[in-house]
Amino acid sequence: MSDIFNYVPFVFVLILLLMFAASAIRILPEYERGVLFRLGRFVGVRGPGLFFIIPGIDRLVRVSLRTVVFDVPPQDVITHDNVTVKVSAVVYFRVMAPEKAIIEVENYLYATSQLSQTTLRSVLGQVELDELLANREKINMELQEILDRHTGPWGVKIANVEVKNIDLPQEMLRAIAKQAEAERERRAKIIHAEGELQASEKLAGAAHVMSGEPMSLQLRYLQTLTEIAAEKNSTTIFPVPIDLIKMFLEKTEKP
Repeated sequence: MSDIFNYVPFVFVLILLLMFAASAIRILPEYERGVLFRLGRFVGVRGPGLFFIIPGIDRLVRVSLRTVVFDVPPQDVITHDNVTVKVSAVVYFRVMAPEKAIIEVENYLYATSQLSQTTLRSVLGQVELDELLANREKINMELQEILDRHTGPWGVKIANVEVKNIDLPQEMLRAIAKQAEAERERRAKIIHAEGELQASEKLAGAAHVMSGEPMSLQLRYLQTLTEIAAEKNSTTIFPVPIDLIKMFLEKTEKP
């Protein structure tokens, strides 16, 4: 019995060693990195895979390298032409330097989200409503460039920024609808006027040709008769050429 009690300390020490070894082992997946601090000092980035740390001395902070999709909530924006709109966006970003994302900023996720909101209000406040609606791709690129420049020191890369929704006031929607309707009417009138001009040019050309060829006018008379007869009318009008009655008019005018 005394021999069993003699082995208890060894078993206890063995269990402590196993627990120490288990706490020293770290395994990180491919999409994560570990920022390692030893006694408060940065000593390097670990992972992916299996590695060891010193329990009680080392502190490991995990950082995901996957792309983060952040929805910017609707922001009240006053455009350059004093129109109040609500604009929402979506930002795609990822960590490129894990040590900077932990050391240079307290919370890179919160900092990036707040910067996205303020930048969205600042940039859209410098453009007019028509530009916001028509040149959204240009505005997206400008937002991405500004955000990427500010998040670069944090080790964060802005992959893409997209303006998602633009909510306009009801009175502004009615004004835009009226403007679009007026633009369509203007185009319709221009097209109609251009058609009238082309038709008049063609008619003038046809009249010039017929004046030089009297027989063409006779053929046109016959074609008109054919068209009238095809309509099955009870009354048929025969257009008499002026040349046929011209000689009778001349005789009546002579004394």
